[in-house]
Amino acid sequence: MMAAERLPPPLDRLPPLRGRAQADAPLAPVTWFRVGGPAEFLVRPADAEDLATFLAALSPEIAVTPIGAASNLIIRDGGVPGVVVRLARGFGAIERDGDGLIAGAAALDATVAEHAAAAGLGGLEFLCGIPGSIGGAVAMNAGAYGSDLAACLDWAEIATRDGMLLRLPAERLVLTYRHAALPPGGVVVRARLRAAPGDPAVIAARMAEIRGRREATQPVRARTGGSTFRNPPTDASSLKAWELIEGAGCRGLVRGGAQVSEKHCNFLINMGGATAADIEGLGEEVRRRVHGASGIALEWEIRRLGVPGGRPEAVA
Repeated sequence: MMAAERLPPPLDRLPPLRGRAQADAPLAPVTWFRVGGPAEFLVRPADAEDLATFLAALSPEIAVTPIGAASNLIIRDGGVPGVVVRLARGFGAIERDGDGLIAGAAALDATVAEHAAAAGLGGLEFLCGIPGSIGGAVAMNAGAYGSDLAACLDWAEIATRDGMLLRLPAERLVLTYRHAALPPGGVVVRARLRAAPGDPAVIAARMAEIRGRREATQPVRARTGGSTFRNPPTDASSLKAWELIEGAGCRGLVRGGAQVSEKHCNFLINMGGATAADIEGLGEEVRRRVHGASGIALEWEIRRLGVPGGRPEAVA
């Protein structure tokens, strides 16, 4: 006897939306790792007001999970229950605002850096080396190449679960290493980034340097998720995460279809047939080996969302 066909959850569980809503929506194609199960509901609001109205009317029992460019994210194989919010066209505007830029949450970090350079504004060059969007950059205080969002963020506008649109100054977000104190269930919709007038040639040269360094040292053309683990606090170790991983003999380590990058061992790679369980399981094996070798417990920098779908393959 054949198993009953799995039916998608009914969209009438959701309040009205001017944007798009999809039930049982595949998420793997939108993630950089290209793995993971579906969203119970995937919602793409038309604009900030549409999102706020939707959240205000949504049952509090339904979880809300925002994702951005999904460049630093593992979606587990069992998928994500509740509503996944993905901001798109209505959230990508970038405009100059005096000595800075106001950017929508869906604007790519690299695109914001390019707009700043074209306007002769310096201080945002580091964004061209971060593969993600502004909403995610605010939410995790993203940083690279000597700077981070804490150094340039003036304010962020956030849609809350009760349907409010709040403009919070940077100090209210308590930006620390790879963390921002967002309101519970809040979704960043846009942000103002502070910059300073600069020589366009100098700005362009700095961006070219960052891009060159990234290309030379990171597996940018692989199916990866960026830096996997946070660097430990300096009072715990003088070594960076990649040095601890190297020291534990994990460079090139394989689990199923996942591998620790040979080029930069704080990156995990989908070699083509990995599951989310392979990738997450490999990361946990790296953590175990690093702790055994150094006593340091690495913390995940990559977000891991959803329900596990199966047992990972053995480590080779």
